[in-house]
Amino acid sequence: MCSKVVAPSLPRRRGVLACCAAAVALLLCAAPASAQVSPEPPGEPVGNTAFDNPGMWIWYVSRSHGGDLTRIIRRARRSGIGTVYIKSGDAGDPWTQFNRPLIRRLHRGGLKVCAWQFVYGEHPAAEARVAIGSIKKGADCFVIDAETHYEGRYAAADRYIRIIRNKVGLAYPISLASFPWVDYHPAFPYSVFMGPRAAQFNQPQMYWDAIGVTVREVYEHTMPVNAIYERPVYPIGQTYGAVSQREIQQFRRYAVSFGGLPESWWSWQETSDTTWGSLAREITRGVPRYRAKVVLPTLRRGDRGDMVVWAQQHLRGAGKRFPVTGLFGPKTKRAVRSFQFNRGLRVTGVIDHRTWLRLLTVRPIRIAWGRRARRRADADGRRARATLPLAAPLSATLPARRNELETLARR
Repeated sequence: MCSKVVAPSLPRRRGVLACCAAAVALLLCAAPASAQVSPEPPGEPVGNTAFDNPGMWIWYVSRSHGGDLTRIIRRARRSGIGTVYIKSGDAGDPWTQFNRPLIRRLHRGGLKVCAWQFVYGEHPAAEARVAIGSIKKGADCFVIDAETHYEGRYAAADRYIRIIRNKVGLAYPISLASFPWVDYHPAFPYSVFMGPRAAQFNQPQMYWDAIGVTVREVYEHTMPVNAIYERPVYPIGQTYGAVSQREIQQFRRYAVSFGGLPESWWSWQETSDTTWGSLAREITRGVPRYRAKVVLPTLRRGDRGDMVVWAQQHLRGAGKRFPVTGLFGPKTKRAVRSFQFNRGLRVTGVIDHRTWLRLLTVRPIRIAWGRRARRRADADGRRARATLPLAAPLSATLPARRNELETLARR
């Protein structure tokens, strides 16, 4: 998505990218079961939030039907849109377009209203204050739009989400809208934004045409690498650029095949009348013709990145003692082998699909990146020295393989 500095157009790019091979049935996450970590209070259930309506994203209200709220409401109703996502802030700057009268008018028109904020991580406390202000204006949900600027910023992500949750509680519905291909971004703090007591929902920006792949490829790459974070995935598709109406319908059909959670679209001001009509069209006939399959990503010694961080947090939740570094080294391999042995799995030291399924039944530890650990008495009653704060895992310095959303880089 976009921050406040704008380039005039979105160039169309088409290239060939390798996608994950996908096979095996959709992941059904088991209930967390670990007595070693305190339980996380439940948030809003799937099916009971503003995310559970087909949605449309609004960058500038003034450029969406000229800012005419009556026309916006009428168009949304005709096209089956139940939630509008409106930009409410950029970094530490609130946007005046997101205000109580706007929200009240759209509510009276039968629409849910979600606030979204583009964040950078340079001043997380100021960004959090803007988010809290947006929520307090009456937003039905809130979306964190964090992309390139947040790569490597684990401490900033942790501070940002902690401040928000401390003010709005754990039940308020929050999502992350970011890069769809987790494996391309080893330094991005997915494990913070979608970790314990953080965002309960995941909205990857699955802009197939901008990335340069087909609709099927964007789903088959996105779904496996996001599934490990155990957040329901609400796909964001594109209505900008040179996308066809056939592709729009395909995106909607694949959303049904991959779990049936409602999709939303970027963005209102770039959606043509023809595309609005396509969004209103029924897609039930012939759905699902595609049998969706997801294989969870395999991790082994030598792998690095946030997926490793997330696996290590679960291994620590299972009682394994080793540092969370984001690097799959010998200590992590030993922990995996021990976990596999204890759970009756084939002992390989490799986190495969079966191991992930067992590992995800464990409640992961929450890491206070950048915060000094509390002093605790040791076994002899002496005061132990507080550990120095760790700003990020070692993997946070890794470069991205590619910014698949680079055609949106209107910073």
